[in-house]
Amino acid sequence: MSHPSRLDDLCVNTIRVLAMDAVQKAQSGHPGMPMGMADAAYVLWTRFLKHDPSDPTWPDRDRFVLSAGHGSMLLYALLHLSGYDLTLDDIKNFRQWDSRTPGHPEHGLTPGVETTTGPLGQGFANAVGMALAERMLAARFNRPGHEIISHYTYVIAGDGCLMEGVSAEAASLAGHLGLGRLIVLYDSNRVTIDGPTSLAFSEDVGARFAAYGWQVLDIDGHDRAAVESAIRQAQADAGRPSLIICHTHIAYGSPHKQDSNAAHGAPLGEEEVQLTKEHLGWPAEAAFLVLDEVRRRFAALRPAWSAARADWQARLAAYAAAYPQEAAQLQAALAGELPAGWETALPPLRQSGAEATRVSSGAVLKSLAPAIPLLVGGSADLASSNETYLKGQGDVARGQYAGRNIHFGVREHGMGAILNGMALHGGLRVYGATFLVFSDYMRPAIRLAALMGLPVIYIFTHDSIWLGEDGPTHQPIEHLASLRAIPRLTLLRPADANETVIAWKLALQNRAGPTVLALSRQKLPILVETFDRAAAGVPRGAYVLADAPAGAPDILLLASGSEVSLAMDARAELGRRGFAARVVSMPSWQLFEQQDRAYRDAVLPPAASRRLAIEAGVAQGWERYVGPAGATVTIDGRFGASAPGGVVAAHLGFSVENVVARALDVLGTPARSNVA
Repeated sequence: MSHPSRLDDLCVNTIRVLAMDAVQKAQSGHPGMPMGMADAAYVLWTRFLKHDPSDPTWPDRDRFVLSAGHGSMLLYALLHLSGYDLTLDDIKNFRQWDSRTPGHPEHGLTPGVETTTGPLGQGFANAVGMALAERMLAARFNRPGHEIISHYTYVIAGDGCLMEGVSAEAASLAGHLGLGRLIVLYDSNRVTIDGPTSLAFSEDVGARFAAYGWQVLDIDGHDRAAVESAIRQAQADAGRPSLIICHTHIAYGSPHKQDSNAAHGAPLGEEEVQLTKEHLGWPAEAAFLVLDEVRRRFAALRPAWSAARADWQARLAAYAAAYPQEAAQLQAALAGELPAGWETALPPLRQSGAEATRVSSGAVLKSLAPAIPLLVGGSADLASSNETYLKGQGDVARGQYAGRNIHFGVREHGMGAILNGMALHGGLRVYGATFLVFSDYMRPAIRLAALMGLPVIYIFTHDSIWLGEDGPTHQPIEHLASLRAIPRLTLLRPADANETVIAWKLALQNRAGPTVLALSRQKLPILVETFDRAAAGVPRGAYVLADAPAGAPDILLLASGSEVSLAMDARAELGRRGFAARVVSMPSWQLFEQQDRAYRDAVLPPAASRRLAIEAGVAQGWERYVGPAGATVTIDGRFGASAPGGVVAAHLGFSVENVVARALDVLGTPARSNVA
């Protein structure tokens, strides 16, 4: 039996060697960070992390987030050694096509990877969401003598993560909320791709985090005893998240590349790999070597890991016996299920009236709140404008996590990434809100939600130039097109209150990815046609709202959102002039594209080539629907303007007169003579 310290050395160096060898074989990757953080990560995984490789998703496991996702080989090495379903052949296939070990960790691809990381700072902010979800679920379900939800969220972050603004937003909120079960190990190796961090980064990180309300600890990241002591100290502070500053050497052990940016994002080179192995006392000729005693060391840990899960399952059974209703609700929520019959709480569809779709959305939320108790969310300081505040449902605050309203503050990017973490954690159905134009601030987080297939709901109000006086800085122009370009993101822009109700139903049913609800500030008439047709039409993305007599239209008018009522008014005027128009409401291009060809051709007949699309945004994308014989009433080559919404719209061509004129251009003919 090896001496414990020698055996630990062998285990840590195994992690370093696997990282070096995998990157070298791939001729691509980042060896330096895994080599530098191997000591700290080894201590965390073998002495603290509550997990079970035989059941990677059991609910009360600790979460581990590698925010510095470029160091993915650190995580893959630990997963492999710990006994997750990741083989040595997978390690050898690092960064190759169809590999389970991609260049940056991908959630849902590799067992044990809690979130997709790589864009720096995102994982850090995801972890804040995970830690918040843990506290919110604990507040809802734990009972005296029954701590069913009680785990930590651990992070390894690097200098780049802490330079990114999203981590600052999330760290500020985490400190404000006192998320004491969040522990971040900061790999302070003082090296980035371009060189030393001193080129662009000279702040006192510890002082900054202390100002956020974090406990800050400072250690030698290669001193394993110091790492263990710091984590214990972090766990002891229940009222503050902890930042453990680990001073490390990038590419630790490399004779010529340690502490050099040359080791950040490129293989060490065959010669340097051999020299490093010799320096570490490792057989230089052996690639991907895992000694039997290292395998035995990790194998010896697995019974305790499995026992922790088994103990939780026993405690869950006792909890279910004492609190059967709560246990059933928890297990359904963790499975992603909504309460039975929740759809009956949706507001009824209406045949008349007028209201902004943001107001309609607020009414849906108010109706659904009692039916879906684990529906939680908030706004980036715009709850009253977004109509997202759940009255009477309480606010989330330091030490008070039972509320349902999360005040994200003016932190759109942080909000987006935190929502991702909450969705990844499981148990809560989450939404976040801001103005559509500010979706730009959170686009990286939205993209990652789509990449991971997370059921996050985004409520983006003030969706066009119709918002008026706030002017072009607040008026989205390119944003609908920009969001539609994100794969697996469902964007719904409802035309009225009825379409909004159905859009919310679809958003809550969508478990395959995120959903955007793009909603109006201005009042929109409730269209009598949607009363009968929205329930069946909106789920198909586009539908015939009003048709020509005998179904033989002269022109198709295509529109989304607030412009649908404009299209209906233009249809009436065209009718008075002798032209028959079909109005197609298109709330979701993504859903429409999922329909079969027969349905799509029924809505947009190929023979009906005269088409006009109407949308208060750029034309980009509409060409696929209007074709070469069609046209658009859109906003191209400019931004909006500051004036009352109706005035701005009229000046930019969103009037019945202009739509009719453009329709006549498409028809290529003046009004028919039989029209008075």
